[in-house]
Amino acid sequence: MLEEALAAGLAAGGADVVLGGVLPTPAVALLASDGGAVVSASHNPPDYNGVKFFARGWKLSDADEVQIEALLDAPASDGGSVTAAEGLAEQYVDRVCEQFGRPLPGLRVALDCANGAMHAVAPEAFRRLGAEVTALATEPDGTNINVGCGATDLSLLSEVARTEQIDIGIAFDGDGDRVLAVDAKGRGVDGDQIVAILALHLGVDVVAVTSMTNLGFHQLMDDRGIRVVTTDVGDRYVLEALVREGATLGGEQSGHVLVLDGHTSGDGLATALLLCSALAESGRNLTDAAAVMPQWPQVKANVPVRTKQVTAAVLEHVEELNAGLDGRARVLVRASGTEPVIRVLAEAESEEEARRLCATIASLIERELG
Repeated sequence: MLEEALAAGLAAGGADVVLGGVLPTPAVALLASDGGAVVSASHNPPDYNGVKFFARGWKLSDADEVQIEALLDAPASDGGSVTAAEGLAEQYVDRVCEQFGRPLPGLRVALDCANGAMHAVAPEAFRRLGAEVTALATEPDGTNINVGCGATDLSLLSEVARTEQIDIGIAFDGDGDRVLAVDAKGRGVDGDQIVAILALHLGVDVVAVTSMTNLGFHQLMDDRGIRVVTTDVGDRYVLEALVREGATLGGEQSGHVLVLDGHTSGDGLATALLLCSALAESGRNLTDAAAVMPQWPQVKANVPVRTKQVTAAVLEHVEELNAGLDGRARVLVRASGTEPVIRVLAEAESEEEARRLCATIASLIERELG
């Protein structure tokens, strides 16, 4: 229904619309030579559908969105059309395997496709490169995307890793622009660790991450002489930093990793292939590769709220708390961009202190905004 409405509206505005069927978001970024749009719940529950837009492969800037919104009441144009295309998924697999893949003979990989857009293309790409694939959550029905599976819930993948002999488990989110991993014992590897592994593998001298990134990542990069640029939360801000710095690697703890050498957007499949290549070329397993990055304990909470406008009282309390912690711990508070919740992150040298800090701020937000 949303696809039909979007296509009709674009055609009424004079655009020639090509329907590509079910595709990962990064496939649209790679294949759309002019503009692109993706209807998806992304990493969210099925009822949180939205639309992602691209211009010549790049996500729109804030200024672009303001310009578009100013045109919403403009009169319709003539001359638009809607047609369907075939074979775009195959083109995407070709591009990603050529640019980011390497032979992976004998690699035993479990792929959790989140009942989403990667359900066909990810297994095909890994099998093409010679891996032994166990594919999970590959039966999307429109209501099960991201439900009990995928990058937002590693329980299914972890259980398979513990009960079957695999070398690595890969979990995508619903639209395929994020990826997390588990090792052979089912232990999770997050986006910070994946970016750390790739930074050392690719030999970069600059990497962009967000304020959520673990302090252990900063410690590792400092030890290795790699400059870190920190941005607000959101892949668009990581992208802006990479373009500004002329850098190619960045990402978020949530698994949204950007490798701009041959791409324009976060791509879970490209990242997964690069991660497996890094392991193959180094001769290490995922456990050992991830262990190079120390991890400070982090505790998170999502606090349901009436309004996502964080009050001055909350912000002042957090600022005073962080000043008193003096770098030995920290608390971050931000409104979710997609759900009616305030997200709280506490990080400290001990998990006990992180839990205490998180609970304190979560309780304050509940009183102020709940």
